[in-house]
Amino acid sequence: MTLGLVNANPCVQAKKERIARTEDPPHSVSDEDAVDPLDIYDFVRDIRDPEHPYSLEQLSVLSEESITVDEKLRRILITFTPTIQHCSMATVIGLCLRVKLMRCFPPHFKVDIYVSPGSHANEESVNKQLNDKERVAAALENPNLRQLVDECLYSNEL
Repeated sequence: MTLGLVNANPCVQAKKERIARTEDPPHSVSDEDAVDPLDIYDFVRDIRDPEHPYSLEQLSVLSEESITVDEKLRRILITFTPTIQHCSMATVIGLCLRVKLMRCFPPHFKVDIYVSPGSHANEESVNKQLNDKERVAAALENPNLRQLVDECLYSNEL
């Protein structure tokens, strides 16, 4: 239940058809698995927006093109675009992305999450929060925030 939506009427896109694969995508990645941006996109595309009953993909917050992987360095870079410049839920969206990837990838993967340049009024602050281990850990200790993140991650799996 959200009161006073900042963006009451977001632009909603149709979900893209999933690319057929020879095997089902895994629920997690092991040390020896090769990873590409499409694999990562498949993990995070269905995360629900904290304010709306739509996925990040449907709201065009996330796209395949916004994910970069450096396999040699085991580095994943995700940039996302909030629906409006003053999105109050940008840090929650980034936290959902981080938690989802923490659960799916071994800890030696370095994950960087940023809002797209120029897409948020507090871009520098949001990026700093999303990529600071202590801030992320503190946020996940908050039971209300943890519940919101879990709802966004698992609402489509029920």
